[in-house]
This record gives sequence, C-alpha cells and structure tokens, in this order.
Amino acid sequence: MNTIKLYQQDVYLKECEAQVISVDEDLAVLDQTVFFPTGGGQTCDLGRINDLNVTEVFEKDGIVYHRLEQPGPLRPGQRVLCRIDWERRFDNMQRHCGEHILSGICYREFGGINRGFHMGQEYMTVDISLEEDPSIKEITWEMAKQAELYTNEVIWSNAPVTVRRFKTREEAEKLPLRKALAIDEEISIVCVGDIENAADCVACCGTHPSTAGQVGLVKIYKVEHYKGMFRIYFEAGKRALLDYDAKHDLIASLGNRFSAGPEDLADKIRAREEKSKAVKNELHLLRQSVIAARTADIRKDLEALRKADDPKRSEAVLVYEFGDMKTDDLLNIGRPVMKDVEKLLLIISSQDNTLLLFSNGTVDCGKLVKDNASVCNGKGGGNAASARAIFPKRASLDAFIDLIRTIC
Repeated sequence: MNTIKLYQQDVYLKECEAQVISVDEDLAVLDQTVFFPTGGGQTCDLGRINDLNVTEVFEKDGIVYHRLEQPGPLRPGQRVLCRIDWERRFDNMQRHCGEHILSGICYREFGGINRGFHMGQEYMTVDISLEEDPSIKEITWEMAKQAELYTNEVIWSNAPVTVRRFKTREEAEKLPLRKALAIDEEISIVCVGDIENAADCVACCGTHPSTAGQVGLVKIYKVEHYKGMFRIYFEAGKRALLDYDAKHDLIASLGNRFSAGPEDLADKIRAREEKSKAVKNELHLLRQSVIAARTADIRKDLEALRKADDPKRSEAVLVYEFGDMKTDDLLNIGRPVMKDVEKLLLIISSQDNTLLLFSNGTVDCGKLVKDNASVCNGKGGGNAASARAIFPKRASLDAFIDLIRTIC
C-alpha cells in the first residue's frame, strides 16, 4: 500500500496523526505522512514522530520511509503524532520556489535551460545551458542582474503558485512546460503565475508556497563558466535576507574603520592599499640594504681571517646571530659568502630556533645536520654547501653548536 502523502494535499500542514504500518529497526512506515521525502533537488523534512526524532525521510516504490534517531517503541497498528520542523519546511519552500522563478526567467529571457540544481547549506546553484539560442554565447553579470530583477518582480507581483497533478504524460504536456518531461505517470507540474503567461511551468515533486510573494527575495551572488554551461550562485527567502544583513554589517564595520560611507568606501580602501604597498616597497628596500650590509660585514670577517697569520684559521667555525630578521632573509645573507667559507659559517635565527649552516663544500653541511641534529632533538636537512636545523628550544640549538664545534 502506497503512503498517503498529505504534504501534496496541503503543503502548510504541520502535523498529522498516522498509523504505523511497519517498523524495521530504525525505519518506520506509516499509512499517511506530512513528512516530505528527499526528492526533486530538495532535502527532506525533519521533525518528530511522538517523542522520536526523525533524521531522514525517503521514498521508494510509492512508500515513504521515516528513519528514526534510534530504534523506538513503535509497533505496527500504533497511532502516532507526526510533527515536522516547520522552519526547515518553509525555508525549503522559499528556496525551491525562488529557484523555479529564476530558472523560468532564464528560459524566457535567454532560452537558458536548467540542467542542474543544488540546494546547498551556504547557497543554491543552478546550471544553465544556452544551447536553445545560438546567438547568445554567455550569461554576463549584467544579464544575471537583469534576470534577478525580473525574478523579484514576479515575487513582488505575488503571483499564484499552483500544483497540477496528472496521471499521464499526454495530459501534462498540454501545459507550456519549459523543460521536457522525464517521467510518464504520476506527474506534478508546478506553475508560477497565470498558465497562459507563466513565469515558470515545470515538473517538480518538491514543496512550494501558494504565492510567489512568500519567497520574499532572490539574490544572485555570482555567475561562472561550468562544463560548457553557466552556473549561477544565488539564495532566496530568509537566507537571502540574512546574507544581506551580514554583508551590510560588514560594510558598516569597514566604513567605521576607514571613516567612509558606502559611496566612497572602495576609494578609501584603494588609497589605503596604495599606501600600504608603498610602505612594503620601502621596507623591502631597507631589508635588502640591511642584508647587503651584513653580508659585507661577514665577508670582511672572512677576508680578515684569511689574511691573519694563524695556521688554524681553516678550522674556524664562525657564528652570527640576527634576532631581527626572518630565516629567509638570513639565507640571503649566507648564500653569497659560502664559497669563501674555509670551514663552517653558522647563522642563528633566534625567532624560530633555526640554525643555518654554510660552507664551500669542504664540510658537508647536510651530513652534519642529518647525522647530529636528532641528538639535540632537532630536525632538518640540506646539501653539502648549505643546510638548516630546527630545534624545539634555544638550549637544544646551543647544544648542537657545541657539538658541531667538537666534530669540526
């Protein structure tokens, strides 16, 4: 016996009594239900059967199945009270009907055919194909905004939304459908507006309000190319209003931060970005100047060491520490001089307990790190001319330097 679908008779019905037909673990079948099952691109209703939460509703072969949060004390023949989450239902009604109107407008204005529809948590999408009209190559942002306006004009007109049910394809195809039917029987046709001049007319099994005005608002977010079609991101109903509220609050917050109104906020931000870019360029030049100066100082020290009358100069391990620079900057200090290092040059980055090793290849820096860093709880790697070792704390780094001095 097929389930009596009360949501088809009255989409505003929030609860009903029903009789349990069967129970299989957490799946319950009732003689009738107000719960809409997943279908037509729309998520299912949620709610409660008696005091049991309904977590999923789906239909198979004309029977609606209600999945319960946990197996409960339901038994065949029992009378139960079904209550849907009305806020969720009406949210789905607003969004689904908003999609219908937008898709109908795209068909009317561009010959665009809805090839895919998704009701996501953050936004909805509809994929529009333009194959019907070869003269239209794309949906531009200006075209999307025009479609948005026309969609909202339908909403403002409070056009009636009707559902007509047909047993056969022949009967249903007498209506001005914007999309060919994919089923042959038990067909539901949703029509927005007068049937003679409908804003939309298409087969759909979902839930919709009785008038377009209840959709409230449709707002398009963006349009992008997608698999030879055009994907429109949008939202409808209360969700569109909440999105507007969030973005309005963001604009107001930015306006306060930049001492600007909506009309000159973009100019103020652009001016701040230009100023920030100038400061970054100046900082870059200063950094390069400091790197060059410190590289020159190390080169002088290496030159002085070479000229010194000391037979042990080739055994020297030179150590430098710069606490005001990042590791990448210190690499740019060590690399230009490593060919002049007779033994080993160590540069400490105290900001992140990192040690950089440089040599002319006489000492294999990478091997030093690989063989010894772990002894001091460090890790790292590199090649013969340069390497780096990272330590969890400064004491471990200092211990590694002491170890290197004994090895070298």
